[in-house]
Amino acid sequence: MDPLFILALLVLGACTGFAAGLLGIGGGMIMVPFLTMLFSWQGLPTELIVHAAIATSMASILFTSISSVRAHHKRGAVRWDIVARFAPGLVIGGLLAGGAIFSVLKTGWLALVFALFVGYSAIQMLLDKKPTPTRQMPGAAGTSAVGAGIGFLSGLVGAGGGFVSVPFMTWCNVPLRNAVATSAALGFPIALANTAGYIWSGMQQAITQPGMLGYVYWPGLLALIVSSVLTAPFGAHTAHKLPVRSLKRIFACLLMLLAAYMLYKAVTTLGA
Repeated sequence: MDPLFILALLVLGACTGFAAGLLGIGGGMIMVPFLTMLFSWQGLPTELIVHAAIATSMASILFTSISSVRAHHKRGAVRWDIVARFAPGLVIGGLLAGGAIFSVLKTGWLALVFALFVGYSAIQMLLDKKPTPTRQMPGAAGTSAVGAGIGFLSGLVGAGGGFVSVPFMTWCNVPLRNAVATSAALGFPIALANTAGYIWSGMQQAITQPGMLGYVYWPGLLALIVSSVLTAPFGAHTAHKLPVRSLKRIFACLLMLLAAYMLYKAVTTLGA
């Protein structure tokens, strides 16, 4: 690999690892747009670029989520009861998206799905609507059903689910810091199910491309892991120092910028 490409991946991994700890996202919402640019620069086939960006991003979440959640757990912020209720649905939804739907969708449509859902999440955060005070998290079956939807959407866009799970939990009156910490823990089952699906569904489509394990570009994955795992705990530490309102604004503004780029990518790809 080009040394400049490796350096760019290391910087990207460091930034997304910090964001993963800070915001409870797996880092995919940051990583996918930049990986799309980097893989385009490296000359990956057009029909593989967004698929590889999403799959490689998701695979990295396996590692950043562990690093991030350890830091949050030390502060007692993770709601493990909520994690247990979400997990079965997350795995089912992730396997369905990563193993069945992902390989069928074209690059432009994947980018469009990413842009729309991330943009919607950003608007919800910026509006800062206060939930009904009596609203609570649903029971085990309801939470698992929501988890299936989050796992499915996450599989289509290569994110750890924080862009949906954090707003959903705060809507159910889970304090933001607990929602961020719990979302970090949810990233692991989402990433595990979807990565398995991406590898399986991409074995035929990407078999001739060097460095590909299914849709996962593993040389780039290694570089991302090295730096992101180191910086995730610093992001988690910062999350417990920042005011809640600042945390929401950072999250929302970041999502809007990334949604705008992926919408541009979708329009230019579908219009080609």
